[in-house]
Amino acid sequence: MANKLLLLTRENEIYRELITQCNLPDLVILNNESDSIIEADIWFAEPALAAPLISQAKNLRWLQSTFAGVDKLVMPTLRRDYLLTNVRGIFGSLMSEYLFGYLLAHQREHLKYKQQQQQKNWLPGGYRTLQGQNLLLLGTGSIAQHIAATAKHFGMTVTGINRLGTVAYGFDRVDSIDNLAQHLSQADVVASILPNTPYTDNILDQQNLSLLKPEAIIFNLGRGNVLDLDALTVQLNQTPNQQAILDVFSQEPLPKTHPIWSCANAIITPHIAAPSFPEQIVALFSSNYQLWQNQQPLNFIVDFDKGY
Repeated sequence: MANKLLLLTRENEIYRELITQCNLPDLVILNNESDSIIEADIWFAEPALAAPLISQAKNLRWLQSTFAGVDKLVMPTLRRDYLLTNVRGIFGSLMSEYLFGYLLAHQREHLKYKQQQQQKNWLPGGYRTLQGQNLLLLGTGSIAQHIAATAKHFGMTVTGINRLGTVAYGFDRVDSIDNLAQHLSQADVVASILPNTPYTDNILDQQNLSLLKPEAIIFNLGRGNVLDLDALTVQLNQTPNQQAILDVFSQEPLPKTHPIWSCANAIITPHIAAPSFPEQIVALFSSNYQLWQNQQPLNFIVDFDKGY
């Protein structure tokens, strides 16, 4: 009996072609119509598009998210009687490129030397190496582990924070999120790769942000709910030697009226730190589908209670 697949993305035609090229056995890709929502037993979907429709899915057994973040699908008010898998393992190198691209540009004072070039000034400045600096990663999953490995190449000391302080590969030490405050004051660089869950909501609040070193650099690469953006704006204005590089926000696009736009020591990017490529996502889906066909456990199953 054929499995019936519903595509629910903003790039359906691209995904349709790529999945068709995989020649997956016993898989029929349905047209994206209202009857397909009822008929399909497998969904390949963006969480924000799937969430409003999932109550109509009569035959849904498995939903493959095309994103890593699935917070739209794990809200307590939504059904949980199906397997939910997300995308993992492909974002680590991209996140590392983003983080260390901005971090090294700041450390090596790229902007300052570009300005001096325009003025034809030959004026060597100060130099600060990453060697010996402390990197605090909020999150210890596959992305954080990749960043940690890159940081070790630069000679940094890396601390990881997760919910229970569970040991993770590649870190000098790992502690629980309950002890976050004591590590913030020791960190030269802080980067959040945390998902959106009740346990992560607003953990970088005014009180915790105030613990940062006067020249600390903070990245938010995971989810916007982690960070109190208003508190950070006030702090950046009061602490000009701190830097913030922000790629995710609780409201996206970031409202043009928010004062963080005007902070000289903030860099804002439009959620582009680690774009996913359709070919990579389809490869993950194809691998999972083969497991599905063989009645074996799928990769990257989401725990609805944890939210990831």
